[in-house]
Amino acid sequence: MASTLQFDLVSPERRLASVAATEVQIPGADGDLTAMEGHAPTITTLRPGILRAFCADGTKSYVVTGGFAEITAAGISILAERAVPLEEVNAALFDSLAAEAREAVIEDKDTADKLVADMAALRATTGF
Repeated sequence: MASTLQFDLVSPERRLASVAATEVQIPGADGDLTAMEGHAPTITTLRPGILRAFCADGTKSYVVTGGFAEITAAGISILAERAVPLEEVNAALFDSLAAEAREAVIEDKDTADKLVADMAALRATTGF
C-alpha cells in the first residue's frame, strides 16, 4: 500500500476534509502540483480549480476559488477562500462565482482578466 499523509481542507464556512491521502492534486497559482508523502516543505497560493485527494475510500474532489496550501513531508493543510465538494456544484454556483469575479475590485486589469479566465476554465472543466 502507498504511503499516506494527512490532508486537511477548511473554508470559512466549514471543515471539508480531514483524511489520510496518498496524493493531493493542487491548483497552484503558479501551476498545478501534486503532493505526496515526503514532499519538500512548500507554501503556495491557490487559483480557481479542482483540488483532488486520493484516499483509501476513493478520490475526493473539490472546487476551490483561491486560498493557501501548506505542504510538509507528513501533511497538507488547505485554507480555501471557498471550497465546495464537486458533487454539490451546479450551474447556479458558477453563475454566482463568475459574477463575484467580475464585480471584484481589482486594480490590475491583467489580474482581473486572469481571474475571470480561471473561473471560465473551471466551469468548462466541471461541465457546468
